[in-house]
Amino acid sequence: MLELAPGEHVTFGRGPVDLVLPDLSVSRLAGRIDAVADYWTISNLSRRSTYVVDTPEGEGEFVRVPPGRVRAPIPFELGRVRLTRDAEDTGETASFLVFAPEHVLLHPDAPGREWETAPTVPLDVTATYFLILVALCEPRLRDPLCGVVPTVPEIIIRLAHLGLGRSAVNFHIDYLARVKLQVRAPERPVRPDWRRAALVSLALRHDLVTTGHLALLETRSHILP
Repeated sequence: MLELAPGEHVTFGRGPVDLVLPDLSVSRLAGRIDAVADYWTISNLSRRSTYVVDTPEGEGEFVRVPPGRVRAPIPFELGRVRLTRDAEDTGETASFLVFAPEHVLLHPDAPGREWETAPTVPLDVTATYFLILVALCEPRLRDPLCGVVPTVPEIIIRLAHLGLGRSAVNFHIDYLARVKLQVRAPERPVRPDWRRAALVSLALRHDLVTTGHLALLETRSHILP
C-alpha cells in the first residue's frame, strides 16, 4: 500500500515506476496519480489505451480517461482504476484501488446552515424500520468492498432484542422500499434479494445511513426484554 500526502504523486505501469503492474498490455509508464487536498487526479500517459475509473460503492458510475488526458479529477473516495479490458469476463484485469480521504464538509454550526432545505427523504432514526435499514447496510459500512446483503433471518438475529418475526421484518422492508425510499422494481429482477440490495445502494449513495448509525445497533443489541 502506498500513502500520499496532498501534493505528492505516484507513477504506475509495467516499470520502472512506483506502482508496478506486471501486465504486458500495460505501458511501462502508464500513468500518474496525484493527491490534491481532499480528492485525487489521474493522468493517462499511454498512447492508445483508455482507462476506466469506477467505484465499488456505486451502481455502475464510472469515468473514462482517454490517452493523453492529464490530471483528470476523480469524484470517488473509493475508486478502482482499470487499465485493461476483460473481453472474456474472467475478472482478470490490470487494475488497482485508490482510497481517497473523506470530503471536507461544512461544520453543522457554520453560519447559514439554518437556510438549508430539509432532507428529501425524512427518516426517523428511532423507528424500527430505520434499525432494519442500518442492519441491511452494516456489512457495506464496515467493509465498502463487501457485496453481502443480509437475509431476513440474519436481520432477525441481529435485532433479536426487538423480537421481530419474518413477517414483521418483511413488512418494514416493504415499507422502506415502497413508501420511504420509493425503490423502483427492475423490469426483470435478476436476484431474489434485489429489493434489499436496492435499499442498501440507495441509502449509502445518499448518506441516509452512515457509520455513525452503527452505534444504534451496538447500543440496542445489549438491551434485553
